[in-house]
Amino acid sequence: MQKRGCGIRTAAEYRERLSPSLWALVAAAVCGPMAAVVFSPLDTTLALFIGLVVSVAIVVALLALSPIVEVRDGELRAGRAHIAVDLLGEPAGVVADEARTARGSGLDRRAWHVIRGGIDGIVTVPVNDPDDPTPMWVISTRTPDRLVAAIQRAQVRLRTPGR
Repeated sequence: MQKRGCGIRTAAEYRERLSPSLWALVAAAVCGPMAAVVFSPLDTTLALFIGLVVSVAIVVALLALSPIVEVRDGELRAGRAHIAVDLLGEPAGVVADEARTARGSGLDRRAWHVIRGGIDGIVTVPVNDPDDPTPMWVISTRTPDRLVAAIQRAQVRLRTPGR
């Protein structure tokens, strides 16, 4: 792994926030009017305020708690986990029917999963560390080709010193 001096971080080679789709955010915002209906017999002004607060809080929470997929400083980060790219095998990106199979019947229960509904692409990366009980990582992404390329670039950069 590359050393960083004085806490300076280098720019990420790849970064994506797996935020919910627009329709999921709209559906979450509908919880506000439902909360307002509950409090409307007490006071309509209070009910409107509570409804607004509930809508904003749920949408902000969904956006803030969305996992981030990132390749930076020789590491792949997916959600709260991270692994050095030199411990990974050849990544493979899939979409459409292959992605549905990778998320469904082809899913290994021992793998590390960062899967989000509404995001079609999947990248699977085998783990080559014999001490790691996790055989692979399965990661949702909107741009599987870019994530695969970023992992491969980071792997090449670690194998060829001076680059």
